[in-house]
Formats: sequence, structure tokens, C-alpha cells
Amino acid sequence: MRSVPILLYNTLSRRTEEFSPSSPEGIVGIYTCGPTVYNHLHIGNYRTYVFEDCLRRTLEFLGLKVRHVMNITDVGHMTSQADEGEDKMEVGAAREGKTAWEIAEFYTKSFLEDSKKLNLEAPDVLCRATDNILEQIALIKRLEEKGFTYRASDGVYFDTSKFQGYGRLAGGQARIEGLQEGARVVANAQKRNPTDFALWKFSPAGAKRQMEWDSPWGKGFPGWHIECSAMSMKHLGESFDIHCGGVDHIPIHHTNEIAQAEAATGKPFVRFWLHGEFLVLNKAKMAKSSGGFIRLKDAEEKGFDALDYRYFCFGAHYRRQLEFSWEALEAARTARRKLRDRGQELLKVEPEAGPDVMKALEAFRSRIAEDLDMPGAVASLWDAMHVLPPAGQRAYLQEADKVLGLRLLEPAEDKLSEDLQALFDRYCAARKAKDFAASDALRKDLAAKGIKVKDARGGSTWSRG
Repeated sequence: MRSVPILLYNTLSRRTEEFSPSSPEGIVGIYTCGPTVYNHLHIGNYRTYVFEDCLRRTLEFLGLKVRHVMNITDVGHMTSQADEGEDKMEVGAAREGKTAWEIAEFYTKSFLEDSKKLNLEAPDVLCRATDNILEQIALIKRLEEKGFTYRASDGVYFDTSKFQGYGRLAGGQARIEGLQEGARVVANAQKRNPTDFALWKFSPAGAKRQMEWDSPWGKGFPGWHIECSAMSMKHLGESFDIHCGGVDHIPIHHTNEIAQAEAATGKPFVRFWLHGEFLVLNKAKMAKSSGGFIRLKDAEEKGFDALDYRYFCFGAHYRRQLEFSWEALEAARTARRKLRDRGQELLKVEPEAGPDVMKALEAFRSRIAEDLDMPGAVASLWDAMHVLPPAGQRAYLQEADKVLGLRLLEPAEDKLSEDLQALFDRYCAARKAKDFAASDALRKDLAAKGIKVKDARGGSTWSRG
């Protein structure tokens, strides 16, 4: 099968460019911004992780080796993008009556569990900010020695006026998105420039934080931005290939990463910057601050599988906003189940990759190689399933699902979620007690969640419908 050029849209250059690894070994270094583990993630967050997973799978499918590094932010992410307010970890701890360390452990576990359900490939390195404090301090010292820092009463700051080209990732005008300084928090009058950002924050006088460390500047904790530069360079080198995240990271977080990394090293930091667009609900970005965000667990309680949501994410290009509705998720579930059911039937067939299969896979490869065109890739899959014979379908699915990650050919091990199983058990108990009014109501509840019930002399069984 002939090779195809890999085309990726680079936020830094504002154009689609042909990609190839920079390392002599041909290994692609990828850094993806992981979660701030102070709360559960919502499905909008997971849209970004699905896109990043497709990127990794695509590069591997097209014959490249990947080294994927992801961070866990468990300290230093302030409630305000202007480096004011409280650390989100401290907020989470106060909200739940736990320590910040317990909060970090609990929500990291939640993230990893959801990631497994979504069939996201585990990163080669998963690094926590609190495990890399010395590396962050060392990077701040390099910046200090080069004259890029200054000290204020609440911390050590990066002087953005001293870094030529600050904000070029954001189109030449970096700004604090959604926040006019002083509108939501008291402005820090000691900042020389509104875009200056904290490298190290001091612990409040007379108070002991749950997470704080000694440093050359005093006891405190690192800012949010410094961790990603320090940890990505630790594991991928001072210059590497690809950095990913959501579009909300462009004007501040990723802009600041570039500034501090390149100021410290004097080298280009990252070659390609890829950003995923928002999942929107009622035309608005889904966000935890709204209080009405949807979790994977919410979808599961309605009878959806996490992989239904993964398929739903393929409905729009990663650089286009995707409108969420339960009806759209239902359509994705129906489509995925058709593929899944066909995949289960094909387990009885020996795969055969003839010229027709190779031609169909060439079309699939072309789509994913063109800036991860997952809608086009899925369309080419359905085309192939309509024209290939069973042996060819299986050979095709074996390859395509390496990128799609829908587990189409894995033997079925279907089981209900804990909540749905409890609902089904109540139905069975009502039937056994001949409480038909209750059982009819529970049957309707199960049907609304995508579960069909069939009654027989030997008992009741369920299926997904």
C-alpha cells in the first residue's frame, strides 16, 4: 500500500502543512495537556481527548512511532486566568471536605476510568505536576538568570514584554480570554503588563496551604503554565514535534508555554500546535462553571456506551464545533451498533485482503492523513461495508478499527452499568411479585434508556435496542 503525505493544520502558522518527524529515529514526540483533577470531566473535555487519541492512532497506522506524554495538573491552576483567585485543587478540597491530595487521587482515577471506557490509548508517560516540582523550579531559575522574571508581593512573574513575539500563537495579540483584568477579581497592580503570568506563587502570609514547597524565592507553589513546559521538555527534549489541547488553551496557556520555554532555551519549542474545537450545548461551550455539564456517567445511565460517544465525536472535524444533543447521540449509538453487530457476525469469517480491500483502505488512509478527517474516514468505511464481501469486510475492519478504536471485532462482553443493572433487577423482582403496574413502569424506564426486556418462562433477559 502506497504511503500518503500526512497533512496537519498548524495553529502556529495558520495553515495546513505536511508533517514528518524531526528526530533521526523517526519517533514523533507528542505532548497533550491533561486534566486539572479537581472535579469530574465532562463530555466536552473528552472530545479533545478523543481527537488526540485519533491523532496518535493515525500516526501509528501510517507507520510512525509515537512517544506520547500527558500531564496531570494537581496543583497551581488558579480559578482566574489572571493568576488570581484560589488554586482549583484547594477549592475542590474545601467543597468535598477532603485533602487536596485525596481530591487529586480521586479525580485522576475517575479520568483514567473514563479514558479506558472511551478506549483511549494510555500515554507513554503520565506525569503529575506535584512529582516534578524540582524541574519547575529549575526552569524558573533559568528564566531568572536570563532576566525574564520579576518579583511581586504574591509571586514570581514572567515579564512578557521582554519576550519578542509574545502571542504569535494567538494570532499576534495575546489576551486574557473572557476576563478584563479586575472585572471578576481584584487586579494585581504590581504586574508590569496585563499578560504577565505567575511562575511561582507565594503561600499566603500566616496561612499554610495543603500543597506548598520551599523554593529560592520562598515557600509556595508553581503556576499552572510552568508545569507543561518543564515536564514536556523533560520527557521530549527542548524542541519536539506536536503539542495538543483545546482551542481555549491558545490565547493564554499555550501562548505562555511558548514564551517561557523559548525564553529559557533560545530554541523553537514545538513545531506543530493542534487544537480541538468545543463541544457545544444549546450553542454554548460546555463548561464546569455552568454547573450543568454532562458526564459520561450521565450518558451511561441513559443506556449509552462510552463508545457511542466516541463514534459521535467523529460526526464533525476536530477543528469544527460539534453540537451535542441526546438525539444525535442516539443516532451515533444506532450506527455504532450496526457496525458492532456486523463485526460480531464477521468473527466467524476468515479475513481476506484482496485488491478491493486494499483500494478501500487506501481511501480510508487518505481521509485520516488529511488533517484527521474522521467524518470522511467514517463515510469511506460505510462505503466499503456496502461493496466488500464478508471476508473483505473483516479484513477492512481489522485495519480501520485500529484508528477508530470502536472495538468492532472484539468478542462481545456486554453488561449493564451498575445503575441499569439495579433497575433491571427491580423489574425482575416486580415481575416475580406479580406487581405488573410496577414492572410495566420499570420496563418503560429501561426502554427509555435503550434497554429492551424479553420475558420467558425461565425468567427475563435484556438486550440493547
